[in-house]
Amino acid sequence: GNYPNPFNPETTISYSVKEPGRVRLEIYNIKGQLVRTLVDEEHLTGNYKLSFDGKDNRGRSVASGVYLLRMRAPGYQKRAKMVLLR
Repeated sequence: GNYPNPFNPETTISYSVKEPGRVRLEIYNIKGQLVRTLVDEEHLTGNYKLSFDGKDNRGRSVASGVYLLRMRAPGYQKRAKMVLLR
């Protein structure tokens, strides 16, 4: 999940990896369009944290609204809603 939520200007995302392998963390807008790829790399088992600064893959600030955080890892998928209030 992420904290704080709602957030402005950034939020911290915490996640756990139960099996070593490729992990993808992506943020989508309410229309289902990819906004940002935060992680796409191999991970070892463990707990991780990273920040989302409210910017897209091109470094542009995104609008206020609801965003979907999607995590995919070996044997695991999760979705969570995040709200950005500018």
